[in-house]
Amino acid sequence: MTPPFSQACANNQAPILDVLLNAFAQSTSVLEIGSGTGQHGVFFAPRLPHLIWQTSDLAQNHPGILAWHAEQPAANLRAPIVVDLSDAQTWPHERHDAVFTSNTAHIVSWDLVQNLFHRVGQHLPTGGRLVIYGPFNYGGAFTSDSNRAFDAMLRQRDPQSGIRHFEDVVALAQNHGLRLLADHAMPANNRTLVFEKIN
Repeated sequence: MTPPFSQACANNQAPILDVLLNAFAQSTSVLEIGSGTGQHGVFFAPRLPHLIWQTSDLAQNHPGILAWHAEQPAANLRAPIVVDLSDAQTWPHERHDAVFTSNTAHIVSWDLVQNLFHRVGQHLPTGGRLVIYGPFNYGGAFTSDSNRAFDAMLRQRDPQSGIRHFEDVVALAQNHGLRLLADHAMPANNRTLVFEKIN
């Protein structure tokens, strides 16, 4: 099959990589939650050769991810596994010392965002890193008109989705033993948040 393509994904890869080169410098195995089209995995894995990049998503997205893997293979890139944030049993038994997720927190429901942090808090070792990319609100306000319009579109499609408040996400992280290390401004009014497991 022809690999699925997201222009937004292609646009944000280089800025995210700049963050990951530092955030994952000591990491050995990264679990990507919501690999989507599969573009991030094939871009990041060969540029972070010191670690294993484990892709994951719901089963229906695996063919597209595998199509990218076939087109751009990398020795440290792993075929997707099923991780469903609504089913704790799907969280992998393999140990990962880093988790990456892009453009998921505003797509899934807040309940699933809470599940994500709960499982990361359970399974990430002390010193492990969680990196989240996407748009966030600050002080209860949108950071741009485009984000306001994007949020309205998301909520029309699914009332449980929508751009999350930065403060809520940081508080949720703290509740699960994660502290915010960095908040990086990204192009197109997005952010990359870096958390570290402290206990």
